[in-house]
Amino acid sequence: MIPRELFKKIRKLEIRTKGLVSNIFGGEYHSAFKGQGMEFAEVRPYQFGDDIRSIDWNVSARYSETYIKIFEEEREQTVILAVDISGSEDFGTVYKFKREVAAEICAIVAFSAIQNNDKVGLLLFSDRVELFVPPKKGRRHVLRLIRDLFAHERTSTKTDLSPALNHLLHVLNRRSIVLLVSDFIDSDFEAPLRALSRRHDTVAVHLLDPREIELPPVGLLELTDAETMENIVVDTGSSRVRDAFAEEAADRQLEVEQLMLKARVDRIPIVTSENYVEPLIRFFRYRHRKH
Repeated sequence: MIPRELFKKIRKLEIRTKGLVSNIFGGEYHSAFKGQGMEFAEVRPYQFGDDIRSIDWNVSARYSETYIKIFEEEREQTVILAVDISGSEDFGTVYKFKREVAAEICAIVAFSAIQNNDKVGLLLFSDRVELFVPPKKGRRHVLRLIRDLFAHERTSTKTDLSPALNHLLHVLNRRSIVLLVSDFIDSDFEAPLRALSRRHDTVAVHLLDPREIELPPVGLLELTDAETMENIVVDTGSSRVRDAFAEEAADRQLEVEQLMLKARVDRIPIVTSENYVEPLIRFFRYRHRKH
């Protein structure tokens, strides 16, 4: 039984997300993620202007008339939402936690996928695989995934992307779209990420909170590491401290960006205090031009 408050939250997100999908993202998703190839549909009589390379010589000889083969895009695809639910995803200083933004972005992609008759699956991870839901079609299935995104109770607060990436390499038999949603506060996962991107269309949604980018000048501030629970006191009144923090944050972002480039993974940076609709639209349109 879903708690009433969670049910209301999921229902509200469904209404908002389906509106965005109907008005904006449905067509963008279709053009961004092409099918796996072309499959034979039918033959029809040759018409002036048709490509002669499409002529079906066997059928033409049988009926003493020229026929051509018609192919259609093999549209059905599998989408896997691989979402980081480690302790750092419960960080949020403005409007929403990173985990809430992750759930909303995943809902948009999931409803876009089922509108295009694609299957959707879910993998939740920390430093281990917390949950894997095999891909299926349909609204009820997507609502189940959204519920898991909000309600699943993790067993670890730490982050390690490698087990999740290796799990996907093991369970995904056919080429799929993998949406990898994380703040990527981790290291030593380049090898499995490269392997995954070679076999699957892998896209990284890089979540950033504004306070992870720069500190406000509010004096002494006690910070807690959400994964190790260690505390540290920082003097944010010092411009030197703030500058050093901002520089380190910029270096961290650049490191993630370069890692994704090396692994040939498209990256969508999302700052949780900003509207994520525009970055997603820009990405979908970029992918359409790229193809």
